Amino acid sequence: MQLSSSSGLQLIDPCACEPEPTSASAPDSEGGLRTCRLVTLGCKVNQYETQLVKEALEQNGFREAGEDESADLCVVNTCTVTNEGDYKSRKIIRALARQNPGTRTLVMGCYATRDPDAVRQLPGVFEVVTDKRELPDVLARQGVHDIPAGISYFEGRKRAFVKVQDGCILRCTYCIIPQVRPGLRSRPPEEIEDEVRRLVDNGYQEIVIAGIHVGHYGVERTRQKSGRDPFRLWHLFRRLDRIPGNWRMRLSSIEANEVDDDFIHAAADCEHLCPQFHPALQSGSNSVLERMRRRYRTGRFLEKLERMRAVIPQVAFSTDVIVGFPGETEEEFAETMETCRQARFMKMHIFPFSPRRNTPAASFAEQVPPEVRKRRCQELSVLERELAVRYYQQHVGQPLEVMVEGNCPQRPGWLQGTDRYYMPVVLPGTPEEIGRMIACRGQLPLTDYLQAER
Repeated sequence: MQLSSSSGLQLIDPCACEPEPTSASAPDSEGGLRTCRLVTLGCKVNQYETQLVKEALEQNGFREAGEDESADLCVVNTCTVTNEGDYKSRKIIRALARQNPGTRTLVMGCYATRDPDAVRQLPGVFEVVTDKRELPDVLARQGVHDIPAGISYFEGRKRAFVKVQDGCILRCTYCIIPQVRPGLRSRPPEEIEDEVRRLVDNGYQEIVIAGIHVGHYGVERTRQKSGRDPFRLWHLFRRLDRIPGNWRMRLSSIEANEVDDDFIHAAADCEHLCPQFHPALQSGSNSVLERMRRRYRTGRFLEKLERMRAVIPQVAFSTDVIVGFPGETEEEFAETMETCRQARFMKMHIFPFSPRRNTPAASFAEQVPPEVRKRRCQELSVLERELAVRYYQQHVGQPLEVMVEGNCPQRPGWLQGTDRYYMPVVLPGTPEEIGRMIACRGQLPLTDYLQAER
């Protein structure tokens, strides 16, 4: 799971400076409107869940606090996937207490679940939600009784995330998430379809299908239940693909083990599904994968990618890699480098290993020194840029469909966005075109993006 933090539901680099919290607010004792401020850290699922809370507050008479206005109620959705997530969660809660004197802060999310006692000690905190299924009862105590079944828009974004599934039942030795989001819970497909239709009708041209373990969508509905037809992830995106309009759908992630022939052929057939997938490698060394307790080995992983390439033209792959897992030798790191070369990833999210208390890997012997982890991250980052440029070159002279997300800061008169393959693209244009889907053509592969022409 990728760590990111946001203000007003906008993802930012977790290594960037601290985000300034933004805001969303029932009548107060004087008949006015109470104000509220929401801050999110973490994954796409957290982003979605905060947006759902925001819309619930708005439907019950809340409004966002202005930039210089103190908020009556603050909501922080926390992350605990790394130590950095814990640290940033605490820092933001303290900042909200300083910037909003007398505010009451409601804290939810994975860090709140993992260490509620520590969260309760932070200034301004009046409620800690350790299980998000209890959120309706918690909000009801704040006068919020009308909870929407799904979202209608996505604050500050050109694309919308839709949560289809929650929970993880795997036991990777480095991961805390199965402890804070246990079990599997899939949303009904008709509810998801209604939500996607609503977002498309409201102008969102890219919908990201997200979950804690997306590939396990529908598993618990048919497991050990005879006579019930399975309805899995590929059934879901076939159903969503029937929604008309000029929009596209993207999967946030998928495990290589969950890619079978049904999945591949459904992905190839769907008009709206983007030909870009995110199978998390985590390590390219079989011995490290065994210590991680991952369910595949590199040969099987690479085979799945090649099977998809044979059916889906120019399919793009991104991935996650953990560097410096306990005991990782120079030889094992070299194996990861080679596996990434063979996989030909277009993008890699690279993380130095972060030991999480109460996970097996935190107590493994031979912890890799921080300076070694840093060096290896840098080496893998160099390879990532080489592989990205190599992929961009395949699209020179090829038609692109770019979702324009903003102005290009370094190049006046140019816009930046992403295409169907999730390539970062810059192209000439005007600010009025931000938020639109633009047809263009690949022109020049550069280190950080593909330059396009109209």
